Amino acid sequence: MGIFNNHLARLTLCNLHSDYHYIFRSCFDNQFSTLCFICKKELKSKTCKNWTESISWRVFYPMKELTPEYIRNLAIIAHVDHGKTTLVDQLLRQSGSFRENQVLDERAMDSMAQEKERGITIKAKNTSVRWGDYLINIVDTPGHADFGGEVERVMKMVDGVMLVVDAYEGPQAQTRFVLQKALAAGLNPVVFVNKIDRPNARPEEMQDGVLELFLELEAKEDQFDAPFLYGSAKEGFARANLEDQGTDMEPLFEAIVKSVPAPRVEESDEFRMLVSNVDWSDYVGRIGIGKVLSGRVKIGDPIWRLRDDAKPIRGKVSKVFEYSALATNDAAEGIAGNIVGIAGFEELDIGETLASKEDSETLPFLEIDPPTVMMTFSVNDGPMAGREGDRVTSREIRDRLIREARTNISIKFEETGESTEFKVNARGAMQVAVVVEEMRREGFEVLVSRPTVIKKEIDGRSHEPFETVYLEVPDDAVGGCMQSLANRKGVVESISANRGRTQMEATIPTRGLIGFEFELLNLTSGEGIMSHLFKEYRPDSGDIRTRRSGTLVSMEKGESMTYALRNIETRGKLFVGPGEEVYEGMIVGENPRTDDLPVNPTKAKHVTNHRASGSDKSEALTPAIKFSLERAIEYIAPDELVEVTPKSIRLRKRILDFNERKREAKRSSS
Repeated sequence: MGIFNNHLARLTLCNLHSDYHYIFRSCFDNQFSTLCFICKKELKSKTCKNWTESISWRVFYPMKELTPEYIRNLAIIAHVDHGKTTLVDQLLRQSGSFRENQVLDERAMDSMAQEKERGITIKAKNTSVRWGDYLINIVDTPGHADFGGEVERVMKMVDGVMLVVDAYEGPQAQTRFVLQKALAAGLNPVVFVNKIDRPNARPEEMQDGVLELFLELEAKEDQFDAPFLYGSAKEGFARANLEDQGTDMEPLFEAIVKSVPAPRVEESDEFRMLVSNVDWSDYVGRIGIGKVLSGRVKIGDPIWRLRDDAKPIRGKVSKVFEYSALATNDAAEGIAGNIVGIAGFEELDIGETLASKEDSETLPFLEIDPPTVMMTFSVNDGPMAGREGDRVTSREIRDRLIREARTNISIKFEETGESTEFKVNARGAMQVAVVVEEMRREGFEVLVSRPTVIKKEIDGRSHEPFETVYLEVPDDAVGGCMQSLANRKGVVESISANRGRTQMEATIPTRGLIGFEFELLNLTSGEGIMSHLFKEYRPDSGDIRTRRSGTLVSMEKGESMTYALRNIETRGKLFVGPGEEVYEGMIVGENPRTDDLPVNPTKAKHVTNHRASGSDKSEALTPAIKFSLERAIEYIAPDELVEVTPKSIRLRKRILDFNERKREAKRSSS
């Protein structure tokens, strides 16, 4: 029995045929009627007086044995906040994956705590829906450029992509990036123009923009002929034409089945699978996820773990998983063309091959773009170390970073000459900030440096990464934004205005983008939109100053006092409030001038013959500025660090002692 669109379907013997068909029992105008989908025309004339052609009916055939020709593997790709995860939610709902009265959160596929808090997808996730006889495997991917590696690694797991484009914003930076990767992998796209129910939607213009993007990216003829659909993921409808009156996602399901090819499988009984993702279970350990290229696999089968730089390792399949709706289900076996999870190895990494024979050839993995920024992680050596976290040793930090690098292929871990300091290479500051936030929630204490770009030596000259940045700002903020870009060595390539908003495209060094997003929000009163995409390596552009202010640095340890902070407040902005614990070398405020100013926030007002110590307690201070983790990482200078603990985020100098800092500054200037 299954439920779909308020219709109850039951396997019943049709009295007009000798075969069992699924029968709909539905209510129209308070009268019940029983309909066989296979023979609805005969029933219409003989038994059903309430047949209405406008009713959307679903075929419920008895499920056939799953074979590769009835499998569709699809990745949903788009720019951030264009509606990918909301669309997946609707596909799950309208395929009958949930009960009609089942309560679900919005963006149910965003299962990580940080994904729900930030409103973005961070990790690629697998699910599947049943549509008629077809099994549609869906991979929901991130839309932020910093998490592009999650998109790249799933390209070997799918046979088609659905490109989601906002009906107002159109193709953005990440749209270009993910589409370029999909076209290069030979995948056929299905384009869904989302949010056409918005008042300012421009679906026809967005279709032209996507076609122009296809031309720029040199799409093949069959890729250029991609089907376009229009609709609203939030409202749950799709249309093949704008003039249609769609009420559900049926046209989208039909386009997927028709346009996405069945998986290409090898005609061989030998099992082979490329691991494109890894998961973890407290019961069976590490799980390798990928598309079965050939053969079958079931529980108890002996398999080999293969990689080019190591000897084959033998294992035994302990579990086979399939992904359906929001659950992971046990499966009897995994067949060729299907996306499954396999448990049976203690250690398993992305890019490895699982095969039934020891001498099988390893499968090629898609080349991943290299990271462009580097940050250092080190042990917290401050006076408050160990008070708030229980994981503070270098060994624990090292093991955690290595584990992260194994599951996130766009992050690279490197040792340094210091036993307490490690390097992490990544795509951007946000990607590292997500890792740091996960670590602090796990009880880690760690010191994090400012991001620095990874430079290359080309033809004897130092080259640095450049990016294309796309801005959309109010017309009255254009001047300030262009000045800020110029200060960061950015060059505006194009500019256009439309309906009180201005779109700008510029080329800027990656160094210049560090901290720019927060400056943009200030320049545009929170209305500016920014996205960026790696472009190329160019010769070093020289010195870039992204922070034009100094800091107020504590020179004493103790509790901050209102009396002292009121005097310090006249020198700049405060980062701490009264009653907070501070220590020597901790940054307690911002100095409008470019140099650092030592201050004493612990100084108390003493009792004299003329005044009492508490006579001015009622005087209020300006509320202290509190930094988010990303803002703190991008704010600090090269000689500063962010101290991250489970309860606090503090800014501090690398060298805490004031006199030692002065000596170091003299040595570096000489």
